[in-house]
Amino acid sequence: MSECPHHGSHLITKYTHACVRLEHDGRALVIDPGSWSEPAALTGADAVLVTHEHTDHIDVLRLAGLGVPVYAPAEANIERLEVTGVSSGAEFTAAGFRVRAVGGRHAFIYDGQPDCANLGYIVDEAIYHPGDSLYVPEQPVETLLVPAQGSWMKTAEAIDFVKAVKPQRAFPIHDAQINDRGLSSANGWLAEETGSSYRYLRRHPLSERDRLVRDGWA
Repeated sequence: MSECPHHGSHLITKYTHACVRLEHDGRALVIDPGSWSEPAALTGADAVLVTHEHTDHIDVLRLAGLGVPVYAPAEANIERLEVTGVSSGAEFTAAGFRVRAVGGRHAFIYDGQPDCANLGYIVDEAIYHPGDSLYVPEQPVETLLVPAQGSWMKTAEAIDFVKAVKPQRAFPIHDAQINDRGLSSANGWLAEETGSSYRYLRRHPLSERDRLVRDGWA
């Protein structure tokens, strides 16, 4: 684990689909542990951020038994789970990480649907997880977790999103509904059109997760 100027030493671990775990100084913050993500993502977690109410981003039963703070959009329809409601523009601390909520609505699939709250989270002024949205934040970010595929987006939109955010580096999330051939194509287009900042996180050979040591989140 190497040191990052201004932000110290961090570790990102990508689990299946949109689930990402951030670790720093013995603390762990997990974003979007959905029904497809591995239970290990939550082992030892100190807090959880949920971007929106869809089950591929939140596993309510798993979180209900976890006993740690869960932050989610104040407008989200999440039953059988106590959450701390968050609104766009809010700034707070979760598990010792500084968090800013941005955006507000889920990207549409068709005819204005789904119309549900969706918040992106900027963590430690450096890492941006947009959930199911391509909202471009006003502030610069070092690392963008870019959705690679979804029924609510096109590859061209993902490319434009990376170009608009202009991160130092970008890594794909939201990729569990695409097969290897489709994923290879999406990765090829994103890498070619957005430059050297984009890299796909390959699975660790001994686990079902992708690990990234931050050297500037590189």
